[in-house]
Amino acid sequence: MSEAARGAAIDPSAFVDPTAIVEPGASIGPRSKVWGGAVVRRDARVGADCVIGRGAFIDAGVILGDRCKVQNLALIYHGVRIGDGVFVGPNAILTNDRFPRAQAPDGGLAAASDWTVSPIVVGDGASIGAGAVIVAGIELGAYCMVGAGGVASRNVPPRALVVGSPAKRIGWVCDCGGRLPAAAPYACGACGRGYADDPATGGLARA
Repeated sequence: MSEAARGAAIDPSAFVDPTAIVEPGASIGPRSKVWGGAVVRRDARVGADCVIGRGAFIDAGVILGDRCKVQNLALIYHGVRIGDGVFVGPNAILTNDRFPRAQAPDGGLAAASDWTVSPIVVGDGASIGAGAVIVAGIELGAYCMVGAGGVASRNVPPRALVVGSPAKRIGWVCDCGGRLPAAAPYACGACGRGYADDPATGGLARA
């Protein structure tokens, strides 16, 4: 264990590369791996069986569920809560300030008290493509998929496939990742799972 990791709650079965920084107060769950150059800040919580790629940044207080994959150089900032089985692609960015400024109105350097965190919630099984940007204050529904390079600035319904900047829905995806038909009945040709419209969320639910 590196000196930086002392004082953190790291499960004995977890692996933390000696060049990674895990701050005191952070926790790393069973069998999770934190690779070289990654940073897990204070009070962040990484669940079981997660993989944190090289150079990834997990900010203070961030919560990751179990079986998450955070790829190389992804940036996940304070205020983000991620469910189980979520994929965060390389160089993806999850932000936390909708109106960022470097200085306060009086001209001084902005401090923590000069801004308000706008949280992001990521539902179970969601996938965020390489280089995608998730704008602060939105929710990504369960098993949705944000395409590579997309900029999600509004809530994404469960199992929606969104691409572009700003990201727009172009279809639906199965829990296995396969494309679903554009209209009901939504049956996955790859695995056979079926779905139905969910008026409560604007997305799809398991049939």
